[in-house]
Amino acid sequence: MTPERRLHTDTDDGMLLIISGPSGVGKTTITRGVERAISDSVFSVSATTRDKTDADVEGVDYRFVSDERFDELVESDALLEWAGVFGRRYGTPRAWVDEQLARGRLVILEIDVEGAKQVKARMPDAFGLFVLPPSEDVLLERLRSRRRESEELIQKRFSEAKREIREAHECGAYDAFVTNDDLDRAIGEALEHVRTARGRRRGESVS
Repeated sequence: MTPERRLHTDTDDGMLLIISGPSGVGKTTITRGVERAISDSVFSVSATTRDKTDADVEGVDYRFVSDERFDELVESDALLEWAGVFGRRYGTPRAWVDEQLARGRLVILEIDVEGAKQVKARMPDAFGLFVLPPSEDVLLERLRSRRRESEELIQKRFSEAKREIREAHECGAYDAFVTNDDLDRAIGEALEHVRTARGRRRGESVS
């Protein structure tokens, strides 16, 4: 970014924050808590090939693109990560992320472990945070308490959650783990990790 394009609010401590966690662990609530508490944070909006619904807002919920456009993004290496889910594709556009990081923003990605591994491979300086349940029993109860899926589907989600937790510990994409046994405490711990990491980066930029 050229100096004349910098804003008075721009800083040199931009950081890419990855937040992941299994279904039912409360990661979205924690993500929003972090976003609200840090004034210069921005939430990355994914590109997707799925159809836009009446409830969706373009550029807020997703960036809706055609299959052909998504192919172009993949082929031009314009996505930090992408994946196919139930016949639709989702990905993180890199140009917007790079622009926000250059302005010193905290850019938040809420993605799964596979996506986190892709991002870390491309941007090793990203800070990975994984949200854990207090126990497997608590996670299973949280999945059941939503009362919107069959027991068969709940068990599939539970099995996938356990696999994802194992992989998160083993893959090296995460710098910190937060256990969501109490929501306010978990948000506070996540914020502490993020502020500590950014503080280190400010020190590095000054030296």
